[in-house]
Amino acid sequence: MQIQIKRLHPDAKLPSYAHATDAGMDMFTAEDFVIEPGEFRQVHTGVAIVFPAGYAGLIWDKSSVSHVRNLKSMGGVFDADYRGEYILGFVNVGKQAQEFKVGDKIAQLLIQKVEHPEIVEVEELDETARGEGRFGSTGA
Repeated sequence: MQIQIKRLHPDAKLPSYAHATDAGMDMFTAEDFVIEPGEFRQVHTGVAIVFPAGYAGLIWDKSSVSHVRNLKSMGGVFDADYRGEYILGFVNVGKQAQEFKVGDKIAQLLIQKVEHPEIVEVEELDETARGEGRFGSTGA
């Protein structure tokens, strides 16, 4: 499979895989920014990405950014027909402001196959051992 990437900003760094076996490609900020504790911020990547129909682009945390810098990605699903800039949402869940510079890694993008099942409305669902068991129903 090939994906097409258009650089929308001269400072944008193209997404890339750090290692051949990585599941996700690194995404980079195209802007300098500081995010204060508790603050939500949208971050420009400066790129638009095209991948084949039948796939979706999923935004996930980079472990170093989330675990060390306490920046939580607000996720995101990019559809195959989207042609705009990838603008990613983050919240600083830590106690210190975090500063990022153009070209810093901020998240990772996974391109995954998606299924489109037929939706069938029914009167009843089949029974299972779990049934309607919710939070902690399997013993914490």
